[in-house]
Amino acid sequence: MRCPWTFGGLFPAFLKRYYESTPEKSPMTQLQTEDPRCTQDLIHLEDEFGAHNYHPLDVVIERAEGVWVYDVEGKRYLDCLAAYSAVNQGHCHPRILAALHEQAGKITLSSRAFRNEQLPLFCKELHDLTGFDKVLPMNSGAEAVETAIKAARKWGYKVKGIPQDQAEIVVCAGNFHGRTVTVVSLSSSEQYRDGFGPFTPGFKIVPFGDIQALRQAVTPNTCAFLVEPIQGEAGIVIPPTGYLREAAQICRENNALLMLDEIQSGLGRTGKLFAYMHEEVRPDVLIVGKALAGGFYPVSAVLASAEILGVFQPGDHGSTFGGNPLGCAVARTALRVLIEEKLVERSAELGAYFLTRLQALRSPAIREVRGRGMWIGIELNGLARPYCEALMEEGILCKETHDRVIRIAPPLVITRAEIDWAMQRIAKVLEQ
Repeated sequence: MRCPWTFGGLFPAFLKRYYESTPEKSPMTQLQTEDPRCTQDLIHLEDEFGAHNYHPLDVVIERAEGVWVYDVEGKRYLDCLAAYSAVNQGHCHPRILAALHEQAGKITLSSRAFRNEQLPLFCKELHDLTGFDKVLPMNSGAEAVETAIKAARKWGYKVKGIPQDQAEIVVCAGNFHGRTVTVVSLSSSEQYRDGFGPFTPGFKIVPFGDIQALRQAVTPNTCAFLVEPIQGEAGIVIPPTGYLREAAQICRENNALLMLDEIQSGLGRTGKLFAYMHEEVRPDVLIVGKALAGGFYPVSAVLASAEILGVFQPGDHGSTFGGNPLGCAVARTALRVLIEEKLVERSAELGAYFLTRLQALRSPAIREVRGRGMWIGIELNGLARPYCEALMEEGILCKETHDRVIRIAPPLVITRAEIDWAMQRIAKVLEQ
């Protein structure tokens, strides 16, 4: 297919004549001549033409493999963020890459107007792995959270019998479930909400980890309690032991759904397949994403019983890309890699080793080091951003969260030797 930005393509005649007379102004001329490769030029282009809704570290990544990423000038860094836990299987895992190539050469998108061969296999394999009856595939984590909210509300009206438009969902302060208007409606962060109202009603916010506050918030109109087993964006905040078990009991007593957002905490990140397994509870609704496709493609899903997801009828909810054959083929392989290469067990073993070494650091800058599996937060007495910038200079990429916490979450394929390499540099930065 011819490019529309060339004179031989679908280019309007008057623009063709204009750019022939002033070739220096042609978009194609600019594209051909302006291909900067140095870090500062690329940063300048992004700042000039991109929206400023992120504050990234000033490293421009060009390629990656395993736990290592490389910038455009060839410098190597150990990735201790793992794309917010989306690449638990490591960057560019060869098995997942092969599945992507194979499926991309067959069919990438059919829409849900037709069936495709990969979706039923994806649903069956997720069922076999998790034990949940039904799977509703989406794309982003926020879409999956929206799907779970819609399912809980409709279940509340159609099954529990809550009066129309009176359903309530209890959530926790400090939560992070996404960025849509409905999802920020249940956030306690003023920045996430500032300028985006009016907000979706029907949510009650209680302190995270406070079981009595949860008990008092539940009413006959409560259809669900939506919670992260461990709050990631809040700074790897772990609730008191037994919190999830008691929350599950409260939900059972009040005929409300326990909905767990394991988009970041799931799929091996905490040393179990899912973080709720540390307390041996079972949610009514499980929300997964990120590492579900190993960083190759946006794939998320809501898992629940036939009764809960059975409230959806054709036309109630959907997604053009949700359940597409390319995403399903990639996710199926990503799940196999996670299990067959024992990355969950690796997260438990090496995460404990990493946490122990980090907790042994002695520095006036450190307030607390906490974590579970390969998900660790270093809470500081001051701002974390300067430390993340200093670590970048030492060849380690991590990111601050909530200003004062450095999150350590490398791909689960990391080795003990690579942890030791990282510890030398982390100690150098923090202990100075």
